[in-house]
Amino acid sequence: MVILYHADNTIMEVVAADHQSIAMDTSVTLAKGLQLLAHQFPEDKIVWCHVAYKENLDIERIETLFHHHKLMLSFHHHPHHFIDKRIGYVEDSLFVSVNKKVPYPTWQMSSLVGVIHASVLLAIHDRVKLESDFDYYLNSIAKLALPLGLFCYSEPRLVKGDLQAPISKPNLFTLFKFVKQHYKTRWVFLLALNLLLYERTLSFLPFLYAFCFGNRNKASINLDAIAVQSSQKVVDKATMDVIIPTIGRKTYLYDVLCDLRNQTHLPKQVIVVEQNPEIGSVSELDYLTLESWPFKIVHTFTHHIGACHARNIALKQVDSDWVFLADDDIVIEPDFLNHVNDRLAELPYQAFTFRCYLKGEKKVFNTIQQWGTFGSGCSVVSHEAIKGCFFSESFEHGFGEDADFGMQLRHKGIDVIYLPKPAILHLKAPVGGFRTKPKVLWQDAAVPPKPSPTVMLYQLLHKTQEQQRGYKTLLFLKYYNKQPIKHPFKYYTVFKEQWQQSVNYANQLKSLKP
Repeated sequence: MVILYHADNTIMEVVAADHQSIAMDTSVTLAKGLQLLAHQFPEDKIVWCHVAYKENLDIERIETLFHHHKLMLSFHHHPHHFIDKRIGYVEDSLFVSVNKKVPYPTWQMSSLVGVIHASVLLAIHDRVKLESDFDYYLNSIAKLALPLGLFCYSEPRLVKGDLQAPISKPNLFTLFKFVKQHYKTRWVFLLALNLLLYERTLSFLPFLYAFCFGNRNKASINLDAIAVQSSQKVVDKATMDVIIPTIGRKTYLYDVLCDLRNQTHLPKQVIVVEQNPEIGSVSELDYLTLESWPFKIVHTFTHHIGACHARNIALKQVDSDWVFLADDDIVIEPDFLNHVNDRLAELPYQAFTFRCYLKGEKKVFNTIQQWGTFGSGCSVVSHEAIKGCFFSESFEHGFGEDADFGMQLRHKGIDVIYLPKPAILHLKAPVGGFRTKPKVLWQDAAVPPKPSPTVMLYQLLHKTQEQQRGYKTLLFLKYYNKQPIKHPFKYYTVFKEQWQQSVNYANQLKSLKP
């Protein structure tokens, strides 16, 4: 481990983990300094720390926290970041609003303290410009490399004791430059529009300044050669439960159970929650008892319909090390669970979402990476991780319950990792014959809410004010050509009413029981 101490964008001291001094040209920029150290110590972790917080740096803990080479950890206690919070007008992802109390996935890095492996720096050394502003350089690395498989976190355990470190003031010029270099050009225009609409801010000069810079997303960064070989303890052969909510899909569910029966690594138990709203109805899943299954089947029949309610019933019955959250209309290969176990033995994480594709669908994401959502029908989560988590019934019969569940995990410090394989085929089976359209609060509303109140609920619970406003602008623009009102001012008036209706109903959903 090599530690670079700095202050005022100047290298102050470079030492090894045993406190031995390392000679270095202190006249170079901090970004250049990192690269020089990476070339000099290609097998080491490179740590940076503001010299004022030298005593706060938890050097011993870094060895544990930094458990594989494809990590980038950083921390600043302040709720604001180097990149202005108005980045939310541009980016809708969960990486923007960071929970500083737990390890949290984000590309927002800080010069206060952090660590990266030399091999990553060497992989990007001629792909990312060595900025004079160290914070900008760190954020650029993480923003570009996170989708390529670099695991980036705000990690509060890097430091000990109380910090009183200042934060740089928001800078619109830096924000516009960052957007131009890391997003599609249209987002520069949308950023300027949102600033005008919601903050009455004219950003003419920062807007023009942005076009002095080229986009960095075309840089051919490749991190595939860097293996994820964790020093942390991982599972060997874990026991697995499968939970499947089902309604009116007897044949499809049977096929899923047969796929599970044919697995080379069998689940311990399969928990089926069958729903039928017809009073007096009984289970139609006769094969659960008529046939022999090589695993225990736990069957619950209920007249209460709703995937959230059904999954919550199933979660309470899990008693294995891991749980596979499945749908009743998927197809998996016979070696699926065996491959899952292989991944669990390689990656020391507690929540995984697998590629779930439709027939004929082109593969988009090929890299193991931190995921921006969660799949309620294609994920494997440790039993320990799901304790205290539930599928909020406020989202019942709508959208967002799976993404909300993923956010519950992340706010416990549990990241969700996307695995491109083994993959799951989703048949998208038609709804069951006796399914009834559920009645929702806004069903008879004189002014129909836009967007759906469950979508709005997720926005209110998990997005920043800037992200909510940015989403509102995009919805307004995208929906314009899909609705009959072509007079822009009349459309704006109707849209405002629909948006407020959605907010009102979302707040009512908030008050419902979990």
